[in-house]
Amino acid sequence: MSKQNNKKAALRYHSQPIPGKIKVVPTKRYATQRDLALAYSPGVAEPCLAIEKDKSKAYDYTTKGNLVAVISNGTAVLGLGNIGPEASKPVMEGKGLLFKIFADIDVFDIEVDTENVEEFIQTVKNIAPTFGGINLEDIKAPEAFEIEKRLKEELDIPVMHDDQHGTAIISAAALLNALELTNKSIEDVKIVVSGAGAAAISCTRLYTAFGAKTEHIVMLDSKGVIRKDREHLTDQKAEFATDRKIDTLDEAMVDADVFIGLSTSDIVTPDMLKVMAVNPIVFAMANPNPEIAYQLAIDTRDDIIMATGRSDHPNQVNNVLGFPFIFRGALDVRATAINEEMKMAAVIALANLAKEPVPEQVNIAYGETKLIFGRDYIIPKPFDPRLIGKVPLAVAKAAMESGVAKEPIVDWNKYEEALFERHGNDNKLVRLLHNRARLNPKRVVFAEADHLDVLKAAQIVHDEGIAQPILLGREDRIQKLKAEIEFDAEVPIIDPKSDAELTRKNAYAKVYWKARKRRGITQYTAEKLMRERNYFAAMMVNQGDADALISGYSRNYPDVVKPMIELIGLSKGASKIATTNVMITDRGPLFLSDTSINISPSAEDLEKIAIMTANAVKMFGLNPVMAMVSYSNFGSSKHECASKIRTAVTRLHDNYPELLVDGELQTDFALNSKVLKERFPFSKLAGKKVNTLIFPNLDAANITYKLIKELNKADSIGPIMMGMQKPVHIVQLGASVDEMVNMTAIAVIDAQKKAKM
Repeated sequence: MSKQNNKKAALRYHSQPIPGKIKVVPTKRYATQRDLALAYSPGVAEPCLAIEKDKSKAYDYTTKGNLVAVISNGTAVLGLGNIGPEASKPVMEGKGLLFKIFADIDVFDIEVDTENVEEFIQTVKNIAPTFGGINLEDIKAPEAFEIEKRLKEELDIPVMHDDQHGTAIISAAALLNALELTNKSIEDVKIVVSGAGAAAISCTRLYTAFGAKTEHIVMLDSKGVIRKDREHLTDQKAEFATDRKIDTLDEAMVDADVFIGLSTSDIVTPDMLKVMAVNPIVFAMANPNPEIAYQLAIDTRDDIIMATGRSDHPNQVNNVLGFPFIFRGALDVRATAINEEMKMAAVIALANLAKEPVPEQVNIAYGETKLIFGRDYIIPKPFDPRLIGKVPLAVAKAAMESGVAKEPIVDWNKYEEALFERHGNDNKLVRLLHNRARLNPKRVVFAEADHLDVLKAAQIVHDEGIAQPILLGREDRIQKLKAEIEFDAEVPIIDPKSDAELTRKNAYAKVYWKARKRRGITQYTAEKLMRERNYFAAMMVNQGDADALISGYSRNYPDVVKPMIELIGLSKGASKIATTNVMITDRGPLFLSDTSINISPSAEDLEKIAIMTANAVKMFGLNPVMAMVSYSNFGSSKHECASKIRTAVTRLHDNYPELLVDGELQTDFALNSKVLKERFPFSKLAGKKVNTLIFPNLDAANITYKLIKELNKADSIGPIMMGMQKPVHIVQLGASVDEMVNMTAIAVIDAQKKAKM
């Protein structure tokens, strides 16, 4: 993406459809006069009086217990510097978004217009009763140290300056694992720290808490090595001043075991790496460009363990692994502080998690065959779903053991279950899909690229590295639309009606005619059909000129499916095609089948649809938990519509006993695991969280998915075509840009998978 386009895309993202990234939504009913009377006057008086008598009741009757303030004065915004409170607000809103999507914590962002330490502290103290925790953000050093220290002393709620402690916690976990892999002791290693700001000081303090010796540490700032004989050192820098008679980074790196970079890009040279000790550990965490480029570092030393702050390299030190989950654990026990014990517990939890077997969902998301603890995997991945169950739990236990928890947890199993319930929707699945597609983007034909929304989708997948778009349609119109949306990238544009494509059209027509000549297709008809974009696009995929295709935006679904079936055909072993839609709901992703193809499937058809859907669910790295739904429960109706579901379930139980599937079930029972277990404890789904629904007919499936989409404003990915030999995917008529982008990611992943078969 060009710098200009990136700028416009960023401004558009933050301004549309409404300005900003977060909002307040009601959590209680407000439809009737009674509701409003309870919400406000006179009903609100009762919780007010209860809290007046006992302030801790604010946690019972208000949002305080799940509300964190993200507070800044904008004096040290990452990569931007001192830009002021108003300009820092987009960053603080972004931090609030991360809190919500990773740990289900609500946030008010607060921007304070002062650089005076006392004024800032007093402002935070005055508003603290509103919140269950305070996350300080982007405050320059050394003021940040004093502000955090004072607020921790003077407030009885958790306070943490994430710029300091977030990086410290994540990098400490990575360091412990790197030392384990190299058989080095933290008490013995020589550590070089480039940078002396809030993050660097906090990192180094935490390393010493785990056993690093200050006499083995050399810290540098912009003036060089921080030595004890230097004048005018801050208290924080003096804490790590060395008595070694060295002045430069070159000198400090000689025989060093560990390099910690929190400074600026490209200050470490290959020669510096060469003089480090055997099995050097290099954490080059400057963003966006590290102190030494990843590839250059690993090319220089084959025994290096390398980490950066970037997502496109192994071992990303990402603060999102820490702060949402640390606050989650602190809030859940009503901790009065985030102390050293809690931070160290988070470090150990993260370090240990990297040593556990990685869920297939994570392997799939990062395009790995199998992530295993080792030099390229010393820290968990940000999309690891286990983080919510491991880190808050460890932090909560540490809070209780260190005496700062006001509301101790009694049932840890129940607490862990509650944490995973918070994991919910938040579009993690969409991010996983996009991330996986970027690992190996494929050539995707957009068969209707002369429509504005289709072209916008193609622009996004190109700019985001999700796919390599090929645009089909009238070239003059596509070029005009490209100029209109400033899509200035050079991508292939093909007009199937153009004489310029005559040679290719004739070649495609010949192949098509040979395949269909005994089914009523003449050579003339074949040549005529190749002028149609969907036939042409399908032949591009069929003949290897493209890897996948997206179509359906401007035409009815059956009209687009027909050429795909004729030209592409079924995959090996498949006797049926079907579709599934993934609904991104508050309870997590929900797969619905068959939403577009089979009008009234038989019991045998439903069995096949269920198996194809199970395989599709696995493609997302999830374990299918499938309910065959109907208007009846387990034989309560003898009608053929219900009995075919029972027959399909019997076939599935007999032929695929390992598959977690049951029915027939009414949808509410299928989705309410508690009620299902109470009423039908014999079911294979009892106590399980269903993530897949197989419907008895097209009416039920299509109506349901569109109802969920419109009423709940749930994102939908699909319909995903199942059973096709090649990756062809057809969106619904009038699909949104986001839907087409998501379907393109699916098409790329499908192509990646089929390329390995």
